[in-house]
Amino acid sequence: MGWFDGWFGPSSNDASDPLAHLDPKLREFLQKEAPVKYTPSSEQNPQAPIIPPHRQLDAQSQKEQENASQSSVPPESLFPDGRYAHLWKTYTPQSTIEAATKTDHEKLMDVLDSYKDRKAAIGRAALENCADEQFTWATCMKSGGVKARLTMCSDDVKKFERCYNNQSRLLKALGYLNTYGRSAEDDERIQMRADELYHQMLRQEEEIKKAKEEGRQAPEFRSVLEEAAKVRAKQQGNVAAAAAAQNIPPPPPELIASWKEKLEKLPEQDRAAEEAALRADYRANAEMAASIQGLWQEQAKQREERRKKGEETFMDRFRGMVAVGKVTEKKEDNNK
Repeated sequence: MGWFDGWFGPSSNDASDPLAHLDPKLREFLQKEAPVKYTPSSEQNPQAPIIPPHRQLDAQSQKEQENASQSSVPPESLFPDGRYAHLWKTYTPQSTIEAATKTDHEKLMDVLDSYKDRKAAIGRAALENCADEQFTWATCMKSGGVKARLTMCSDDVKKFERCYNNQSRLLKALGYLNTYGRSAEDDERIQMRADELYHQMLRQEEEIKKAKEEGRQAPEFRSVLEEAAKVRAKQQGNVAAAAAAQNIPPPPPELIASWKEKLEKLPEQDRAAEEAALRADYRANAEMAASIQGLWQEQAKQREERRKKGEETFMDRFRGMVAVGKVTEKKEDNNK
């Protein structure tokens, strides 16, 4: 059709693409064999479609609505793109409903169970950190030498017991017993830090022992408990408001005296860690007692509100009688 183009002039597409008049097979061959990829100018500079202003506004408003719906969707939804967002406006989480319908006894048991779980978690974390010592002990019991079996692998048992006791003390000193809104990542970070401090303590003891054997002056190291105290202070900074609200009193002199008696029975190198663990136990017990006291005060406030409204129950009257009886007994004891 070249003669037709010669009469009426080349089309706009042919003018922009000099290979347009070639045979399709020849053009395909040239495009494959050419060292530089040839792209027609019509493909290089595509014209952007012109969108009317009113359609641009509609698209922008639709995008804003999608963003608003996505922000209002709770994490429980399986559709984070904003679908069914209108159904989630009146959604109440299951945990909130359970907390609102719990009885006083259930709230008290939650506090006690939380404290027991933290105590048990320390044992599990210490066992995880002492997995190598426990594995060495088990291997010795299965395939150890004659001397090791005759002594029931006492050396490995002592290493495991020392690891477990010191890991438990370091975990307590680092604040692992604290129950104020800490995530699992924070717990794991404390556990790893306790393991790191324990092995640092072992390296320090090894260097001191080696220096004594060589007749050199024993090097001085900073106690690992100082670093544990820094970590705990940083961790307590995140929960300072909650801890201040509890108003935890200092330990009484009688308790400190019992601590000293217990510490005197331990080796010198273990006393500082044990004292830090005892103080951590005291703080955890005081926090639990303060939480229970707060529950009792809340219950008393609710009973007083029901009494003012004339909705006092039989249990409210019974508890009031018991409270009056206790106050009377205290007054009689004071008079005696």
